[in-house]
Amino acid sequence: MNTKRLMLFILLALGVIFLSACSGQPLANNWPGLATDAEHAYLAAGSFVYAVDLESGEEVWRYPAEADGKLLFYANPVLTSNGQLLIGSTGTEHPFISLDPATGKEKWAKSFNENKGAWLASPLVVNDTIYAPNTDGFLYVLDMNGKESADPIELGGALWSAPSTDGSLLYIASLDHQFHIIDPANVGSDQSIDLGGAAPGSPVVGSDGVYVGSFASTIEYIKSNGGHKVIAKTDSWIWGSPLLDGQTLYYADLSGKVYSLDLASGNQNWDTVQPDGPIVASLLMAGDQLYVATEAGTLVALDRDGKTVWEKTVGGKIYTTPVVSGDLILVAPYQADFVLAAYDAAGKQAWTFVPEK
Repeated sequence: MNTKRLMLFILLALGVIFLSACSGQPLANNWPGLATDAEHAYLAAGSFVYAVDLESGEEVWRYPAEADGKLLFYANPVLTSNGQLLIGSTGTEHPFISLDPATGKEKWAKSFNENKGAWLASPLVVNDTIYAPNTDGFLYVLDMNGKESADPIELGGALWSAPSTDGSLLYIASLDHQFHIIDPANVGSDQSIDLGGAAPGSPVVGSDGVYVGSFASTIEYIKSNGGHKVIAKTDSWIWGSPLLDGQTLYYADLSGKVYSLDLASGNQNWDTVQPDGPIVASLLMAGDQLYVATEAGTLVALDRDGKTVWEKTVGGKIYTTPVVSGDLILVAPYQADFVLAAYDAAGKQAWTFVPEK
């Protein structure tokens, strides 16, 4: 699938979210969101959020108990240090919801009168504050009880990815090509930078700044003071977030190429590494292996030199970034015979999960 066809497919798939929201039908025609802790995987897949036992691959709970066309879930859920699982709905109603990760019981659900969009992006939790990006172009600021603790921050373009933070500043990209640096203590001093292309992935925090990829087919390094420069170019658009490992920055593009940039020298660490399809999902580093999930439905493990350690045909199409929990790598394919699979570091499949109807 070439870049234009893939982008068309992505936009159509995302469009189904809004069409289903308007019609009230609980369609699950988009790739899922995924998070994990030491005991459970949390899968946001259309009408439900599921908790799956990591040892057995069996369902522990689902939210809500019955499908409701007013609620649809696709963002990666976020776990908080005080025992909450946060996620927003993309259905006809747009509550932002807190669940108990152990039981799936609702702790609170809040709707905002100003909110006109969907929650496609994950929130960022900093201390006792939740920063929740919305497709209406606002970044909502909530306390841990779901109450707005400050006025929403208007950023303009649709927000599809979670903010990042260096502990003092917030960094967030939007689909209108703009990259924003926000000082929560002085919102009026925000800075905006034109990336030259939409940036649907989250920035990764480095030394005194962040790295972000975009549809301009570039990786930019943006300093905390707003200074920025292109440090690498790619053959195609970049959807996922870069991955920083020491002085090495890994990233991939929609042509299916995987890159490894040495930040000290500015040189690429290897020649072409190109698995079997476009790469939308962000890369994952676990142990000494780099995991790459492709649109063709393949999970590839690379070593730090870019050599293939193993590869597995998962099935379907993979757009969701894999996650790691203990010894397991979790993969959530789209349009496969199952919605979640677990692999060990050697590539052996431990289990698959198919929700009961």
